Amino acid sequence: MAETTWALLRDLLTDRYAEFKAKLTRRLGSEELASESLHETWLRLHRPGHVGSLERPSAYLLRIAINIATDRLRAENSRARRSEIDALLGTGGEYTDPTLELQARLELQIVERAIRGLPDRSRMILIASRLEGLTHQAIAKQLGISRRTVLYELKRAVEYLDAQLAREGYSSSDCASDSTDAS
Repeated sequence: MAETTWALLRDLLTDRYAEFKAKLTRRLGSEELASESLHETWLRLHRPGHVGSLERPSAYLLRIAINIATDRLRAENSRARRSEIDALLGTGGEYTDPTLELQARLELQIVERAIRGLPDRSRMILIASRLEGLTHQAIAKQLGISRRTVLYELKRAVEYLDAQLAREGYSSSDCASDSTDAS
């Protein structure tokens, strides 16, 4: 297999730009993010020499663009503040920025996966408290356990979710609400 040059990859990206953009837009859910990622990919291809032997140069280019998009989303996520998230949620789910919408979808998938990984009772306590809005006392009564056990398991569940988000490169400290309440 012949050596692939950076110039050859630049030419391939230029010739098939519309195709790459369409694939990335479907994959990322944002035409703007796809376009920006492809432009940055093209800039990164400006170097002398050879890449090496590539069986699928198109797949290589898409992987570069996806990695750029992922890095961009993670960088933006680390700068997100609670007030920005509240402002987005206040729009009734209609995000004004496609990048933030994609970021929120990715983070939601991580949280859903993490919630499924919780023990049954911890998952029930977390859902009852955070999604159903039940008080700790009501949860304790419903499950036949002490309020203190509810607090302990809820704290452990939130810490587990935080750890899962951190493992994926997301900071959840702005998103997690206090695990205690007055009830």
